[in-house]
Amino acid sequence: MKRFFLTDQNLLKSIQNLALIIFALMISFDIDASSHREAPLISNDPLADNTDLYAFRSPDNPNTITIIASYIPGQVPHGGPNYYSFGENIRYQIHIDNDAAVAGDEIIYRMTFNKVNEDPTTFFNIRLGQENLKTTYTLERSMDGGSTFVTILTDGVVPPPNIGPRSIESSAGLGQPYAVIFNNAITTATTGETVFAGPTDDPFFVDLGGIFDLGDAPRQGSGPRDGLAKYNVHSIALQIPISTLLKEGAASSPTSILDSDYVIGVWASASRPAIKTLGTDGSVDYSGDWVQVSRIGMPLTNEAVIPVGQKDFWNKISPYDEISETTLDEYFYNPELALYMDDSQFGGAVPAFSPLRIQSASLGSFDFRNGQDGLYGLKGDPALAGTALDDAVFGTLLLPAPGKPRSVDLWPTFHTGVPNVIPYQLATGKGGNPLAAGKPFINNFLPNGGDMLRLNMAVPPTPRTDPNFSALGIIQAAAIGLTVAPFNTTTDLEFIPNMDGFPNGRRLEDDVTRIELQAVAGVVLAAVGLWYDDYDPASSPSPVTGDLLNVLTYSTGVDNNDTPFSSSFPYLAMPWRGTEIGQ
Repeated sequence: MKRFFLTDQNLLKSIQNLALIIFALMISFDIDASSHREAPLISNDPLADNTDLYAFRSPDNPNTITIIASYIPGQVPHGGPNYYSFGENIRYQIHIDNDAAVAGDEIIYRMTFNKVNEDPTTFFNIRLGQENLKTTYTLERSMDGGSTFVTILTDGVVPPPNIGPRSIESSAGLGQPYAVIFNNAITTATTGETVFAGPTDDPFFVDLGGIFDLGDAPRQGSGPRDGLAKYNVHSIALQIPISTLLKEGAASSPTSILDSDYVIGVWASASRPAIKTLGTDGSVDYSGDWVQVSRIGMPLTNEAVIPVGQKDFWNKISPYDEISETTLDEYFYNPELALYMDDSQFGGAVPAFSPLRIQSASLGSFDFRNGQDGLYGLKGDPALAGTALDDAVFGTLLLPAPGKPRSVDLWPTFHTGVPNVIPYQLATGKGGNPLAAGKPFINNFLPNGGDMLRLNMAVPPTPRTDPNFSALGIIQAAAIGLTVAPFNTTTDLEFIPNMDGFPNGRRLEDDVTRIELQAVAGVVLAAVGLWYDDYDPASSPSPVTGDLLNVLTYSTGVDNNDTPFSSSFPYLAMPWRGTEIGQ
């Protein structure tokens, strides 16, 4: 029998190698893990963390769609000496689905980054015209769902962090105003897309402290605070011709503002190599397959809908995996937030949500509280024939089983978009019957995959100077269509201001936190004629009751961004300056 003896040196080397192997394995498992630190694993990898996603028809260039994907949350502007930047060995991707008949993406944009230290002898980030961590990028595009990629932009310039006047404007630094540097980074790809990648103000606005303090928004004991005010992110912005995004065979002009051929789904992701190996000499090697570590479609899905035990799992799957992975659907059929808008559950425990109450006896009989049947009691009723709730249409999706009350409003909003089919038309003209034909509203129906932003590109942009422009998006469009003349005097199809707002895409200005809380409270149900419990047509013909007004006027207290957006691409505000923050 042979015996093997390890010298002290060999033992040390073996332990080091074993430690490296274990560490590599840990990394390969950990990256199976978007938004602002919304899942346990991705919160440890901020460079790959999606924060937000926006998709809207460009207000000043309506033949294009602007898509913005932001990453790297919570950037302190004065965060020297090691400032934030896009990461190497990360694939930042924007995915577009434009054909419900084909599984998966049709178009993918992929951006990868390279960093160079121009003067390693200094600890300063910028000095004498040179940058450390000077970052450039390559942009690739796939038009066949990721089978092949073509490079459409090389050596794209990422603006440096907005450190301060000596680093940026002075002769000891870069010698240019930051606005010039920022705007010079806007460029054009060989295929016609306008492109920007770099640090920006975080465009999301929300009272993070209040919301996550057990739903204390608006705060009951003090004033609200935008938890993301004066923080930066890194954003990738693409302005893409609508003609590029159209599905194959679609007409070059839409047939109407609700043309189904013009509906796209958009989501963003970040991926890393499966294995990262640290050498004892300080080297870092990457190997293995690329693994998705983060994604985002609809805002706040993983933060405020998916429970903590499923958040990492949600991040690693794609929207198309959600077709078969139906266990996550339950969190939309019976959302946790709805428990705090229901006095028979835990409504009294969250006083901030007191204006938000869910219909328990809409039209006298329909109960949409968690665990109730919603509209399922109508399953098989001849009254559903030809409507979206008919099993011959979309009824198998929208009325899957009893005890899933929000399968008709919250689930499709997040997972399929909304079709222009009864009952998903405004109550205007329905004469009190939600199953009657009403005023056509939106159609961003794309039943292919799960959580994505869905946008009907045929809907015109609402000018930001329009007096009807509102951060409440579709909620405000519905209110106008129900209550404001001349929109509420006809059932004709027409553009209503803010029909281009969230959740029909997402504009930078849209107050998505407020809109989603109002949606959980049943405002979408009310818009189609499933009125709140206090509606009594015998005593008052108006469905604009106290309950509905409470929901419509609810606010978290943080209703807009802390700094104005720009009127031109990339529309984002420039990043906050380090010398102006934290004083």
